[in-house]
Amino acid sequence: MDHEAEAHRTDLMTITRYVLNEQSRHPESRGDFSILLSHIVLGCKFVCSSVNKAGLAKLIGLAGETNVQGEEQKKLDVLSNEVFVKALISSGRTCILVSEEDEEATFVDPPLRGRYCVVFDPLDGSSNIDCGVSIGTIFGVYMVKDKDDVTLDEVLQPGKNMLAAGYCMYGSSCTLVLSTGSGVNGFTLDPSLGEFILTHPDIKIPKKGKIYSVNEGNAKNWDGPTTKYVEKCKFPNDGASPKSLRYIGSMVADVHRTLLYGGIFLYPADKKSPNGKLRVLYEVFPMSFLMEQAGGQAFTGKQRALDLVPTKIHQRSPIFLGSYDEVEEIKALMEQNLLQVMLSPLPLVM
Repeated sequence: MDHEAEAHRTDLMTITRYVLNEQSRHPESRGDFSILLSHIVLGCKFVCSSVNKAGLAKLIGLAGETNVQGEEQKKLDVLSNEVFVKALISSGRTCILVSEEDEEATFVDPPLRGRYCVVFDPLDGSSNIDCGVSIGTIFGVYMVKDKDDVTLDEVLQPGKNMLAAGYCMYGSSCTLVLSTGSGVNGFTLDPSLGEFILTHPDIKIPKKGKIYSVNEGNAKNWDGPTTKYVEKCKFPNDGASPKSLRYIGSMVADVHRTLLYGGIFLYPADKKSPNGKLRVLYEVFPMSFLMEQAGGQAFTGKQRALDLVPTKIHQRSPIFLGSYDEVEEIKALMEQNLLQVMLSPLPLVM
């Protein structure tokens, strides 16, 4: 690459330009979706700025409250939630908001309502703030049938109905990964311009990967198929090299690496959390949407993740997502185990 030439490029594809180009492909579009995305991008820029100066501004540490998940809220959690709620409402294009930090869904006042529902985790991985590990914002967008007669059922849709999903990772650089249903693109914030620039066009996850990502501290509580899969990653019986374990503990960072390099990210159900740990609406669905758009798969252990129909806004689920072939292997192990259970006269010891 000619770095000098790259440094003087003037035909940069900003996220604003990208969204407007996409809008022009739909003559019937009124620009509402573009306006909504611009407010999401603004929220990401604000949170990025706050994360970068968190230590100096004393934004690190507990805010003294506990959110609906029972997690103690960090000051940055509280700030990020307020930023996104206000940005989304002020867009005039939303009618319902579901945030990880709020126990109830937020219904926008009728005069400010639009056609979209946004589900989001304003600051995923916030337990890593104090040690400087990458954290991020995750979001998904649905369209409602009638903005004037909106109910909670508009939110409780399967992930396959999403119009768009993405995440913004705040780390060594600020990276926003977005899909509007026709592939996945990655944008990096140029601080000198204050703009997200297209740096990872048309992301495709490799069909197989050499990395697995899981919290092995929970291994004693896993079921049989998960244990078998991880053992095979470490001790392959086909002469292949063992996979490398990489686990950051921040979903955005772990999924971002998986998306770019291939492999698999697992957060399975276990004896302690039989229904899984990650939240369906604003963690499992957006990441599964992105993974499928990039050519990978997402599986709950029982079904395609995006086919799951949630019944509660903070519902949890197990998740296996990543390269197509890796998830196929997990699915085969799950099916094999189910068959054994059905054929066995005695219950299997898990």
